[in-house]
Amino acid sequence: MTVKADIRREDIELLAPAGDWDCMRAAVANGADAIFFGVEKFNARARANNFKMAELPEIMKFLHRYGVKGFLTFNILVFEDELRDARELVDACIEAGVDAVIVQDLGLVRMIREMSPDFPIHGSTQMTITSPEAVEFTKPFNLERVVLGRENNLKQIKKIGDQAKLPMEVFVHGALCVSYSGQCLTSEVWGGRSANRGECAQACRLPYDLMVDGVQKPMGDIAYLLSPKDLAAIDIMPELIEAGVTSFKIEGRLKSPEYVANVVSKYRRAIDKYFAGDDSRPTTEEVRELQQSFSRGFTHGFLEGTNNKKLVDGTFPKSRGVYLGRVEKILRDSVVCTIEAPLKRGDGLVFDAGDPTKKEEGGRVYDLRLSGVKLEGEAAQGGRIEIVMGRNDVDLTRLHEGDRVWKTSDPALDKRLRATFETDKPYRTFPVAVTVEGREGSPLRTIWTDVSRGTTVIVESEMPLERAEKRPLGREVLEEQLGRLGGTLFELEQLTVSLEGEVIVPKSELNRIRRTAAMELELLREQPPKYTKLAGGGTLGAAAAGFRDKAPVESPKLTALCRTLEQVKAAIGTDVSMIYADFEFIKQFPEAIAVCREAGKPIALATPRIHMPGENGYHRNILNLKPDAVLVRNTGALYYYLKERAEKPGDWHPQLIGDFSLNVSNHKTVELFREVGLDRITPSYDLNIQQMVDMLRLADTSNLEIVIHQHMPMFHTEHCVYCTFLSEGTDYTNCGRPCEEHRASLQDRIGMNHPVRVDEGCRNTVYNAIEQSGAEYLSEFKELGVPSYRVEFLEENADKVLEVIGLYRAALDGRIGGSEVWRKLKATNQLGVTRGQLIR
Repeated sequence: MTVKADIRREDIELLAPAGDWDCMRAAVANGADAIFFGVEKFNARARANNFKMAELPEIMKFLHRYGVKGFLTFNILVFEDELRDARELVDACIEAGVDAVIVQDLGLVRMIREMSPDFPIHGSTQMTITSPEAVEFTKPFNLERVVLGRENNLKQIKKIGDQAKLPMEVFVHGALCVSYSGQCLTSEVWGGRSANRGECAQACRLPYDLMVDGVQKPMGDIAYLLSPKDLAAIDIMPELIEAGVTSFKIEGRLKSPEYVANVVSKYRRAIDKYFAGDDSRPTTEEVRELQQSFSRGFTHGFLEGTNNKKLVDGTFPKSRGVYLGRVEKILRDSVVCTIEAPLKRGDGLVFDAGDPTKKEEGGRVYDLRLSGVKLEGEAAQGGRIEIVMGRNDVDLTRLHEGDRVWKTSDPALDKRLRATFETDKPYRTFPVAVTVEGREGSPLRTIWTDVSRGTTVIVESEMPLERAEKRPLGREVLEEQLGRLGGTLFELEQLTVSLEGEVIVPKSELNRIRRTAAMELELLREQPPKYTKLAGGGTLGAAAAGFRDKAPVESPKLTALCRTLEQVKAAIGTDVSMIYADFEFIKQFPEAIAVCREAGKPIALATPRIHMPGENGYHRNILNLKPDAVLVRNTGALYYYLKERAEKPGDWHPQLIGDFSLNVSNHKTVELFREVGLDRITPSYDLNIQQMVDMLRLADTSNLEIVIHQHMPMFHTEHCVYCTFLSEGTDYTNCGRPCEEHRASLQDRIGMNHPVRVDEGCRNTVYNAIEQSGAEYLSEFKELGVPSYRVEFLEENADKVLEVIGLYRAALDGRIGGSEVWRKLKATNQLGVTRGQLIR
């Protein structure tokens, strides 16, 4: 294999997770180039141990000592009352020399740039950056790097890199989210735990029944319809490097230090092999060891393109480890199994009968009995053996012939992995070049250069050199004494000796010089980078002071989002000020526009939630239809429309309305989107009533629109339920389009049916079965100057559309109370209506 000439080893980064100090040490010891970690709050792994803000200086000194970068995860939405704490944390990061913050919230990006023009920011995968246009949108904010969506494939990654020319970070190993990051609202809807706040409840890992046209589809042992396998791209690292990826990210801040040590070491070797010209792929044993640390089964995810059949197994939702085989026979105190992987006494097993919702039998291997297989020591490498389990661990009467057997733990592997970081020795050493100068009567002068950093210290002897009577100071003695760097970060690589005459200095003085030089070089490695800090930057309230005293809205507007032509035809007969058409296929838009034009009703067309490379034709078609407005759902699409507006200033252009999926959750984000050119802005669904009010008090509300009634769009995913379970195909090219003939929904454990809809890009949205209403807060919002309110429909017929619009119109006019709205809707809908994201 030939390494491409334009790819440099020093430009490639292996980025490892650290949920605590042991994980951080494990990552450094096993070859990570950079670490990402979180502190107490403001990160997307609220359940991890995390670090304390006060530890930032110590963390960065430790990492920089070993030449490793440290990135702080700030990858959640920030609410209004948290901005001051967020500013304090950013300030602490700047002072401690954190190498970058990984940010989701564009309002936070704005605040950081007000504080420092050069403090590095990485755009988190929660920004849903999946196209060159989305990268271009970030460039005015001087982001150093973007983390692409896990749904981008190799061709798209290369296209984004070639067009946008910004360093790209890509996930290569670990758990996959079935939903686009930053676009999952399931935990928020069902449990008040927002994925955009680091509190994901993993609803994708739950069992669901597939309902097709209202009838349950028999699925056998497949129940986990939304639970993806785990990403493992170790065997396609060369392709990723040549696609232009510069940072390879390992997921796992909730994982063990042994997991970190294992995965980091394997990917370190894969990267190093590429640059050594070695094109061999990982061995079977390496893959097994990766599976042992954590695996729901491995997949390339979407990196090689969409293959819905390979993404989800469907039979279990949790880590299984290494597959061994199936139970062939059950004896009095053992089971007989033909195993496919090594097994030892002390390893942990689980017996899988095909229903992980029930208690599974498992425990430690007590003994292995020969059954036509040669045992090597205590290990069986393969073949037919008897596995003896501890009687207190496994009830053999609950096992069945045919049960799958998985090796869930390997204590010997864990011990080997722990040894890499549970050591008193330095995790890494670095070469030093030393020059020695001097003459009789002057101090010995030593110049020490840390080769990898280029930093230099000079250490002189505390006494002058004397004439040597017997054994003058020479290269051999100097090499021996100055090279005794064991226990330090350094090793002597080069020694230059320039002594005049035959001179001598005590060996104790050479030892002191060596210790002093090593200590000073280490201190230089620990020095934090210096960033520009702007006086008073990032202050809160001043910019928004003019918006605090707001005039109440006397005549609020009501808009309606429709997903069928029947709904559009019903809504145009009401006093809604605008119709939003959010249809599954763009071919359905012209008829909706014609209906609205005939009725004299303004219409907005909705973009898809996601924007991939090569999808600008969709937006060109929208412009050709000349709607009054476009409901923009991602920054890639927004960049496209803003670019059109800028390049053709004399032409007609639609209004641009930013939807909830832009994740506006504080007044800084409102300001940012207003300044880039949005005409109207929809706040995030993550805000509860107090957080919404806090934002409205500081933001300019004159162009805001709040969604007050909808079926919450929970999962938004590239994984197509229709293709996977209703066709023989693998993607949209060969699935036969069952979505055009059938309606699917996912039935949860309590019997709720959650509709699954597709969009033009064949992505699925799973909607909550229960409508949500914020009607009782309308008077509060009107007092705060919000002029426009939206109701959204999903499957409602014309009569229901008229009823819902009528109730909200009456509430906005003050003819009925807001609580009466959702109570009446509850009375006509047996599933009831929650107040969803607007619960206090």
